[in-house]
Amino acid sequence: MLRSLIFDMDGVLLDSMQSHADAWIQVSREWGVHVTRDDIYEIEGANHVLGLQWLFQKAGRDVAPEDYEPILARKVEIFSGIVQVRPFEGISGCLEKLKMSFRLAVVTGSERITVTRLLDEFFPATFDVVVCGDDVLRGKPFPDPYLRAVEMLGICREECIVIENAPMGVEAAKSAGLFCVGVPTYVAADKLSKADIVLDDHISLLGYLLGMMPG
Repeated sequence: MLRSLIFDMDGVLLDSMQSHADAWIQVSREWGVHVTRDDIYEIEGANHVLGLQWLFQKAGRDVAPEDYEPILARKVEIFSGIVQVRPFEGISGCLEKLKMSFRLAVVTGSERITVTRLLDEFFPATFDVVVCGDDVLRGKPFPDPYLRAVEMLGICREECIVIENAPMGVEAAKSAGLFCVGVPTYVAADKLSKADIVLDDHISLLGYLLGMMPG
């Protein structure tokens, strides 16, 4: 029996990755590293430490541990100054209906200070459980954040589904033994091929989710 829905935040609930990408590009440039939007979309969902390591390694640079904090703080500063975020059309009303029948959760690689602000602004009092990138040592693509959410929800793995838009997020959900629905927001659909179902777009996603409401 389906009891809970677990959502990724950036790219599923909120159209926000362009601002994240701009912030990563700027902070990387300040440290002498060139990355592209596609590089960032490929590692979407990873927590900030893992994302930082992978981005710099892809550009042929290692990051000294003592540089993590200043780089990540600067990224958050840039993001906060340029952020242009909006919920995907129809998602707020959909969540209101789903909440009547299911417990709802968010699992995201973003840091809690940003997540709390965005959820309070766009989806107040909507989610029963929120797992952020800084809540687990190993973020996506490892299963840890999704396993933490299942534990906090107090459900069995078979009683929930995950909605993801990023390859690392899909990998994390499947590694956790969860049914995963993929929606291609910023990457091609074939990048989400490990998901159990890949929908066409957010319009299809809304129809799929509302179709699960008890009759």
